[in-house]
Amino acid sequence: MRIGIVILPDHRWSVAGRRWQRAEEYGFDHAWTYDHLGWRDLVDGPWFDAVPTLTAAAMVTRRIRLGTYVASPNFRHPVHFAREVTALDDISQGRLLLGLGAGGTGFDSAVLGEPELTPRARVDRFTEFLDLLGTILANPATTWKGDYYAAVDARSTPGPCQKPRPPFVVAANGPRALRLAARHGDGWVTTGVTGAAPETADDWWANVARITAGFETALDAAGRARDAMPRYLNLDSSPVYSLSSTETFEDAVGRARELGFTDVITHWPRESSWYAGDEKVLESVAARLPRLRLS
Repeated sequence: MRIGIVILPDHRWSVAGRRWQRAEEYGFDHAWTYDHLGWRDLVDGPWFDAVPTLTAAAMVTRRIRLGTYVASPNFRHPVHFAREVTALDDISQGRLLLGLGAGGTGFDSAVLGEPELTPRARVDRFTEFLDLLGTILANPATTWKGDYYAAVDARSTPGPCQKPRPPFVVAANGPRALRLAARHGDGWVTTGVTGAAPETADDWWANVARITAGFETALDAAGRARDAMPRYLNLDSSPVYSLSSTETFEDAVGRARELGFTDVITHWPRESSWYAGDEKVLESVAARLPRLRLS
């Protein structure tokens, strides 16, 4: 079991930089930041962009893998994003994990003033996004046209450090997105939520089990082995914050392992609101990471 942590981009680098360093010192396997222009009610507070944040994180760490959680077509175009990905992978010396999702509703989809897409259209757009981004990263020049995106002689020289590209960790919960993850993914990440948010932790875990079964069906249909890629679970989509206590975190890791997940993701405790918690719990969990990986 590999264990990762999300560090929200809601602090100036004078504070955030030390958190990224501590994530590596604590022994986490991967660290992520949200790739949004604003997120839920935190849109009214401080917020920083994911790409320069990860660039800075790459400069103050050496081992830990770094990821977008998750980049989406809501405000990213594959041509420009491929350049950012190439730079991030180079600066981090091949440590980039590319979390990618279809993009939901909310601030990110409204702030640019574009009409809101239906769920089906968002997945259609995401399909093109994955196709074009993967094509650009794997080829020196790409000309391409779809319903949502186009590229004319888009270049990728010198290409990413990781070949043929940084791992695509595809976010998926629903049936169509699960099929995309099974076909395009080098990893799969899920929040375990479909439709309305579950009321209890047990309801959420039951939903995670159902989504996992759906992903395995999608892998079968795509002709891929069920162990073809890492499986990441966002523990904090549960109604119970995973770092509420050391015992809560250990129980969540054990349940994720039983469902076949190779990786889990928690969130750095905040003083209030989302992921409110105590950093002393984080420190206690960090001290147990070697045992949690093996148990």
